[in-house]
Amino acid sequence: MTDFLRRFRALPGLLLLIAACALQPALAQRPGPIVSTAKSTLQPGDFIAAVVNQDIVAGSEVVQKMAQLRQQMLAQREPVPDDETLRDKALDQLIDERAMVTFARENGNKVDEAELDRVVNNVAAQNKLTLPQLIERLKADGMDLKRFRENMRDQLMTERVREGEVHSRIHISDADVDAWLDQRRAALAGGAELDIAQILVTVPDDAPQGVVDERRERAQKALERVLAGEDFAAVNKEVSEDGNKANGGDIGLRPIDRLPDVFVTGVKGVKEGEIVPHLVRSNGGFHVLKLVKRSGARSLNEVGETHVRHILLRPSAQLTMEAAAQRMAEFKQAIQSGNATFEELARKYSEDGSAAQGGDLGWARQGTFVPEFEQAMNALPINGISDPVPSRFGVHLIQVLERRTATVDTKQLRAQARDALTEQKYDAAYQDWLKELRSRAYIEKREWPDDQQ
Repeated sequence: MTDFLRRFRALPGLLLLIAACALQPALAQRPGPIVSTAKSTLQPGDFIAAVVNQDIVAGSEVVQKMAQLRQQMLAQREPVPDDETLRDKALDQLIDERAMVTFARENGNKVDEAELDRVVNNVAAQNKLTLPQLIERLKADGMDLKRFRENMRDQLMTERVREGEVHSRIHISDADVDAWLDQRRAALAGGAELDIAQILVTVPDDAPQGVVDERRERAQKALERVLAGEDFAAVNKEVSEDGNKANGGDIGLRPIDRLPDVFVTGVKGVKEGEIVPHLVRSNGGFHVLKLVKRSGARSLNEVGETHVRHILLRPSAQLTMEAAAQRMAEFKQAIQSGNATFEELARKYSEDGSAAQGGDLGWARQGTFVPEFEQAMNALPINGISDPVPSRFGVHLIQVLERRTATVDTKQLRAQARDALTEQKYDAAYQDWLKELRSRAYIEKREWPDDQQ
């Protein structure tokens, strides 16, 4: 199964994803808080935007980061701030990255040459290049192999140090695990499987309060309409931004452990056919929920698994998120019309390690994939194909092949609980570590030159 989709930040997949950013055309956006580059060097006509410990942030890097942020905001329909505000945000992100890199150089374990050889060869294979072709591509972009290897060395050290530092701040007790399992048992007691329909109004990450308020109001009006008696499916098709409009927002009967916790909690106490009388908030946005059906209870040791495949297109300077989504829509139409098969298109176009297997990601349990991917996957019927699904990694086309129920022992169940609790606490722990790291770093921001305004 391709590593970079995993929610728990598996190291090799992330390295391939990050390394791909060094190539042109760029093959991916960076997945969240991952460092981007080794020690920076100034090119002719460039200037120093900031000094971080013994490293620098070049002005050209800030401009490039601004372009990335602008593209992301436009793709997520988020208001783009003025250039000065956007520049400050881009510079702050680069300063955080440099602080992590310099900390890793001082505190990380050494990376031997044999390991670097494996990483570089994997990067070439991931980008469907031979090693000589990779070297030529790097030269065309003004980067030699030695500098590229040092980039990869920094990435390895930084990821290891970051994981160690963040996880050392996360403490999961046996009592925490017991409480998590008790919550799951209580949920199962109310029904092992739920069929829920939703109307989703998305909210971009880090959206300003004005955007959040506008999205909440839009969702609230949709809720009021269905509570007043309007057809749920009709309102879904008009308002919702989920990938299941063909079914009027009905995600189908799903085991509770394959549904978001906010969904399970939201419909608690609601009768079949009823609408939850309030909005449900998740990381993805605001949901209007309707409980279509509730099935009988089953054992906590029985977990749902999904056999899924996907096609991934990564945004680049040559392929915007909007263009990637349009291309995915064309792929879906070609598959549904019988002009191509999902497997053929995945083998030819997908930009991840599953391409050789026709996009097959194998069997996966809840929590295996990043939330945006998993939510779209869970909403699909068997053999259903999603609309284009944007994530932090690019744009996906997803197909569910099979579903099954597997039995796990108590040890596996408690390990699953610890993983879920760790994931819940990871982002807060990471932000705490990053703030501490930045407070200890030497940071000097330089004035932006007038001729670069």
